[in-house]
Amino acid sequence: MSSFIARVLSAAALVAPLFAPLFAPMPAAADPVETIADDLSYPWALAFLPEGDFLVTERTGTLRRVSRDGVVSDPLDGVPPVYFAGQGGLMEVRLHPQFEDNGLVYLSYAHGDAQANAMRVIRGRLTATGLAEVEPVFTVSPMKDTPVHYGGRLAFMADGTLLITTGDGFNYREAAQDLKSLLGKTVRVTDSGDVPPDNPFVGDDRADPRIFSYGHRNPQGLVVDAEAQTIYLHEHGPMGGDEINVLSGGQNYGWPAATWGMDYTGAHVSPFQTLPGVTDPMHVWTPSIAPSGMTLWRGALLVGALVDQEVRAVPLDGGEERRDFVSLDTRVREVRSGPDGCLYLLTDGAGGALLRRCG
Repeated sequence: MSSFIARVLSAAALVAPLFAPLFAPMPAAADPVETIADDLSYPWALAFLPEGDFLVTERTGTLRRVSRDGVVSDPLDGVPPVYFAGQGGLMEVRLHPQFEDNGLVYLSYAHGDAQANAMRVIRGRLTATGLAEVEPVFTVSPMKDTPVHYGGRLAFMADGTLLITTGDGFNYREAAQDLKSLLGKTVRVTDSGDVPPDNPFVGDDRADPRIFSYGHRNPQGLVVDAEAQTIYLHEHGPMGGDEINVLSGGQNYGWPAATWGMDYTGAHVSPFQTLPGVTDPMHVWTPSIAPSGMTLWRGALLVGALVDQEVRAVPLDGGEERRDFVSLDTRVREVRSGPDGCLYLLTDGAGGALLRRCG
């Protein structure tokens, strides 16, 4: 048991919950949804190219270009081999903030094999046929032997640094509190993978200097609101306890010492929902919705719900949570707001689709 967990357990009698479980959200009206492309193989993420096309990752290990008219390319070259097992495979795709000048594309994926695997981030220059000059930017350490809880979301901050989410590997959840481990963290690096000098743990011999925040379980939603200078992250809980957090550098977000979720055995992960020294979530889902992609849209965070097969809208002004895309009847893997003012979704599965709704 880590020294942090032992210390906080001794404070049990002093700790009380800060808030009650949240309300049941109400349905919202839906506008027509257009299918741009279908028959995608477990699509995970998409990026918007300047001329109107899309890059779409398939968790099976393929990066495809989808035209604005829905034409799906052959697999693009240059994607490294991925470990496709469990929750592992090819995950995020992000464009460099200066993509129109440098053509750089970033991918996250499960690297390795069943005995030793980790989430890795690479970058390469987009060409007509795929990626060239591919190089690794970041790899989680230590490696693990579980095919789950990779994290894998990427987002650039206003200063050009790159945020990366990492999962706890499921069987290694106490590593989320270990500042020497990169499991269960958000990481901040330069666009080439170096350590920014203003990272919160630079100069601390007890911590990896790439760590930005810690105490995360499996964070798979990440939004940087550059205008408000706010970072939003969501993460999967176990049975209950899915969270949206507002990130600040150097903060501890609690897992597994503090959580609203129960273990899959029905036992308590922790008796605590909040603790001294832990930054509490801004929003909690119990029971779990299994959150996926997340985007900022008209004053609300829109979050894909894999279990509930819809999208949840969480207003930033504290208003009532709403349900959207309730008629899809399929798992929603990704939700993104496009540069054209429309919403784009990826549905999960062997026959996944790229969807658009405008208005």
